[in-house]
Amino acid sequence: MDLSFSFVIPVYNRPDEVRELLESMCQQTYNKPFEVVIVEDGSTLSSKDVIADFSDRLHLSYYEKENSGPGPSRNYGMERANGNYFIILDSDCILPPQYLVEVNNALHANFVECYGGPDAANQSFTTVQKAINFAMTSILTTGGIRGNTASIGKFQPRSFNMGLSKEVFKKVGGYGKIHPGEDPDLTFRIWKAGYESSLFSKAFVYHKRRINWNKFYTQVNKFGMVRPILNKWHPETAKITYWFPTVFCLSFIVAVLLYFLGIQLPLWFFGVYFILIFSDSIIRNKSLSIAVLSIFAVIVQFIGYGTGFLKSSFLINFSKRKPQEIFPNLFFK
Repeated sequence: MDLSFSFVIPVYNRPDEVRELLESMCQQTYNKPFEVVIVEDGSTLSSKDVIADFSDRLHLSYYEKENSGPGPSRNYGMERANGNYFIILDSDCILPPQYLVEVNNALHANFVECYGGPDAANQSFTTVQKAINFAMTSILTTGGIRGNTASIGKFQPRSFNMGLSKEVFKKVGGYGKIHPGEDPDLTFRIWKAGYESSLFSKAFVYHKRRINWNKFYTQVNKFGMVRPILNKWHPETAKITYWFPTVFCLSFIVAVLLYFLGIQLPLWFFGVYFILIFSDSIIRNKSLSIAVLSIFAVIVQFIGYGTGFLKSSFLINFSKRKPQEIFPNLFFK
């Protein structure tokens, strides 16, 4: 298949991020032309001047529209893209120089209609960004559940680094209006249409995760609330592992209570787990401060996701109202 790539990036008030991303695209070692489609999603801080700075170095298409959320904005971009294979990125990503070469090589070796790639922390990231990146990607946390090479045929891509063919976009209709959760919802519909998805482990991006601790908690809490909705829409995809953060939080409370009753062993298990987190992080990041913050990031992740998942599971399964009525903040109109 003769592949023609179009990057599609929704942007909301992030001109500085767009500049960094486009700079990294200029450094790509891929030796064929590719298109970059920027969709300004109702921003009040325009990226127009940034786009103009790169007009002589990249094949750029720039669109401005009213705010509708990232999913519909990605659809808007794909409807107007000229390529036959779309690569979806978040604006807070930076590409390593070999990114598009790795994607091209992987698709020619084993073509799939949908792929996802991992994320990594760049050396320029802050210690908090690196700690949060660890929590979101480590095999010791829920980040590891997102997919691995052992389950490559059923990898669930995430839209900070996701590709899909023009054919599958036309077939399934693109992203829905739920957010977050629009990417697994799309993947599940792609599977139902008879297509496969794969993990391209070498096609990683540096995902900055524009975030602080409060934003991180809000983000993972929404992730937790979204999952029961997806389980209801796509019951064949529900997994017992999605309960892990909730069970972890409840078990920790029980372990603390037992400790004060003189039963110390359960709390020791949690101590061993946090030592493993610390050890894995210090090996990966080679930083004591990041390793300590990684423990905190995992705790925030589990509490945020676990409480959101528990609340949503109860309301979604025992209420007669639609998810859009129960959690209107998770849906764009």
